[in-house]
Amino acid sequence: MTSLTYKPDGEIIKQFMKDNSFFRGLRGPVGSGKSVSCCIEIIRRSLEQKPGPDGKRKSRWAVIRNTNPQLKTTTIKTWLDWFPEEDWGKFKWSVPYTHHIKRGELDIEVIFLALDRPEDVKKLLSLELTGVWINEAREIPKSIVDACTMRVGRYPSMRDGGPTWYGVICDTNPPDTDHWWSILSGEAVIPEYITKQEAKMLIKPDNWFFYNQPPAMTECYNKENEFDRYEDNDNKENGKNLTPNYYSNIIRGKTKSWIDVYILNKLGQIEDGKPVYEMFRRDVHVAKGDVAIMKDVPIYVGIDFGLTPACVFGQRVRGRWLIIDELVAEDMGILRFSDLMKQKMAEYLPRSFVIFGDPAGDHRAQTDESTPFQILRGRGISARPTDSNDVMLRLESVNATLARMIDGDSGILIDPKCINIIKGFDGGYHYRRMQVSGERYEDKPNKNRFSHIHDALQYMLLGAGEGRALTIGGKASKPRVAKRNFNVFDLKPKSVYKRRG
Repeated sequence: MTSLTYKPDGEIIKQFMKDNSFFRGLRGPVGSGKSVSCCIEIIRRSLEQKPGPDGKRKSRWAVIRNTNPQLKTTTIKTWLDWFPEEDWGKFKWSVPYTHHIKRGELDIEVIFLALDRPEDVKKLLSLELTGVWINEAREIPKSIVDACTMRVGRYPSMRDGGPTWYGVICDTNPPDTDHWWSILSGEAVIPEYITKQEAKMLIKPDNWFFYNQPPAMTECYNKENEFDRYEDNDNKENGKNLTPNYYSNIIRGKTKSWIDVYILNKLGQIEDGKPVYEMFRRDVHVAKGDVAIMKDVPIYVGIDFGLTPACVFGQRVRGRWLIIDELVAEDMGILRFSDLMKQKMAEYLPRSFVIFGDPAGDHRAQTDESTPFQILRGRGISARPTDSNDVMLRLESVNATLARMIDGDSGILIDPKCINIIKGFDGGYHYRRMQVSGERYEDKPNKNRFSHIHDALQYMLLGAGEGRALTIGGKASKPRVAKRNFNVFDLKPKSVYKRRG
């Protein structure tokens, strides 16, 4: 039998490998030994398999990665670094990629599958497996994970003694805060837009366990409590297997969000682009606690339509905007979204509401005679289009509130529970980098999961008069709405303006 020497460098890795739970997840920084530990775990569990009637310790594993290039260049490479063909048997490079290892009593099939290959997904759903390793689980949808849990425990068959252990192991760099991993691990709450049925799928089973490795570096602050530098964490894992100054070298030129995720092991999302609102400062524009909601002040609401609808709730108090709540949904039409809106609005009664939305929502869809505004009115929600859809005007209306100071405080204050708005401000809402030499970016914000909630914020501010203040100067005017004959493509918007009393 080919010898193998492996000693886990880190207490969390040790705990992960000692655990016999059905599902185990390991999250950590880049270079922390996650993938290697999962490779070793496959072999270790296979060696612990009780021999069958023929004396062989049989097992079959599937290794899952999001795309075929990632599978070949990263996952399979790591596997063959530890189990090279010359020592462990020939690797089959035809699809599905398979390493069938036969050494002494050991008889193990390791099948490598990529989710961007339909034939691989079909293969996964038909396999009889002992275990599954999901590599970089943040890239894998929960539905695939659930499918994997149904395929394990089926090999070897019970007539051959059954599997000694079976289950699913996963490793990952930190996912975003609304990812299934973050929710199931207890580090994030279930989003409000999730249906009750969907929410049941995001409750952690009692046989699922998640392990978090220590950060690779720590943040150091000066006497004024200002960030000063990063230093290597003495408690980092897998450090013995890394070159000196490994982390201090790779963080050079990286953004804070990149370092937070890949080095500090914090939940978050990395966006390769330039933040739309460079004036935003979390310590200035985000409240330290709950934002107080004024009793006799109306609540303004901004809505963005589409299949990823979103709305923002805010109050204007003495010229200062208080962003008190948000609502974000996915794959949802306006009819269903209106029900969520009514539920949210009920939380703030008996306050009145002033609601504005994308003026394009006043046009009839080709497949439906009703416009989004008509649907909302039919559901008892009185909403009106803003008088402009100009992107630059919308952006500047937000920038104006960010730059404004009211009695020494910022012109906009955001409740910490508005996580999508805040993450958008932090760089999620950005200009995408162009695939050319140099630092060049597109001239319009990238359409992504954060653009919808920020479009809603812009419509709210425009509807409340912030955009009008920029065009004529002075303070924000009274709310202004378009006439019913408003056309988003109208080159003379002044002809359709009317002022609310």
